[in-house]
Amino acid sequence: MSEPARELHLNVNILNAGVFGGSWRVPENDPLSAYAWDHYVDIAKKAELARLDAIFLADGPGLEPDLAYRPGNGFEPSVLLARIAAETDRIGLIGTFSSSYNDADELAARLAGIDALSGGRLGWNVVTTAGAAAAANFGRPVEPAHAARYARASDVTARVISVWAGQDGVPRVPASPQGRPVLVQAGASKDGTRLAGEHAEAVFTAAQTIDEALALRRAIDEQAAAFGRRPEHVVILPGLSTVVGSTEAEARERRRLLADLVPEPYALRRLGGQLGIDLSAVDLDEAVPRGAFPVPEQAAGSQTFYRLVLGIIERDRPTYRQLLRTLGGGAGHRIVVGTPEQIADDIERWFRAGAADGFNVMPDALPSGFDHFAEQVVPELQRRGLFRTEYAGDTLRDHLGLPVREPLRGSPPVLSATW
Repeated sequence: MSEPARELHLNVNILNAGVFGGSWRVPENDPLSAYAWDHYVDIAKKAELARLDAIFLADGPGLEPDLAYRPGNGFEPSVLLARIAAETDRIGLIGTFSSSYNDADELAARLAGIDALSGGRLGWNVVTTAGAAAAANFGRPVEPAHAARYARASDVTARVISVWAGQDGVPRVPASPQGRPVLVQAGASKDGTRLAGEHAEAVFTAAQTIDEALALRRAIDEQAAAFGRRPEHVVILPGLSTVVGSTEAEARERRRLLADLVPEPYALRRLGGQLGIDLSAVDLDEAVPRGAFPVPEQAAGSQTFYRLVLGIIERDRPTYRQLLRTLGGGAGHRIVVGTPEQIADDIERWFRAGAADGFNVMPDALPSGFDHFAEQVVPELQRRGLFRTEYAGDTLRDHLGLPVREPLRGSPPVLSATW
């Protein structure tokens, strides 16, 4: 019997007004849309019509000092996902919830409730939270060390899984058609890859090249196998920022506009914050010195983002200004600019190379950038036989081709009281 054909997976990451730092300033969109619930619901409905696997919400448990330059996330994810669940029928619902600053038992009950009420459509993006702003929000003078954050993430995730199962075999949360929410993870450091291998069923990556993506996939597969898991039950979904134009020239002009709309103080502060380095005094037209940065393992912020930036510096030798424009304001995921056919070519190339099972699509500006993707790129992928035209099931696990997971039985692990 022949193996079933691989199926491309697509999520849309609803990053408030869009992935670019100045996306809220794009003329065709409402600059305050990130603070209106119907903005998110409308995009979710369009994603469902396009038969995408899921919507994806980012979040951080702290108020960052960037509101002078761009909108933040307007809603806590579980509140917004509950509203979207009531307004949709089939689209998956992935939310980001910090393992660093949430109580495991409370989080388990909250996520299980949304999963049950949505008919088994929830996914939990397990993140460790870096940054001084979040630490201060929880009364900590400094952020916990990288290794400590990931050790806690492993423990919290294990406890959440056990609470979903029910202590001593007694269910404490509602049953779900998919068994339990899908576990998603983002992070490509050594600690992040280990966490992915231990628990993740979908991994949100930031790979910039096919070779880099294939190497990360091998590392995750090895970790999954080391934990006694089947690597084929882990879906790899790199982030992909898209800028779509009816012609290549139109797309490149839109990309130029988006770069011009990013406030430079915002982009510089965001980059410095993600690297854990004060960049306030740099000359923007000076070449970025590779040797001036510590090795990633010593970085205070996100090691995944840190490695991504170092890769761009080593490949392109940019000035600080060029680096900021390449990153689109600090987001750091790969940006593809072109016609619907060119963007479909890129997606197909990565998919057929095995570098990705699909993508977490991050449109340039919302909602217009997603309209371009859903109305032009998705039909092109469907014409090529790469993407579904109808849903084959009702749950997020159905969409991602993942097996129903019966929650593990037994007592939840006891978390350290010293965190």
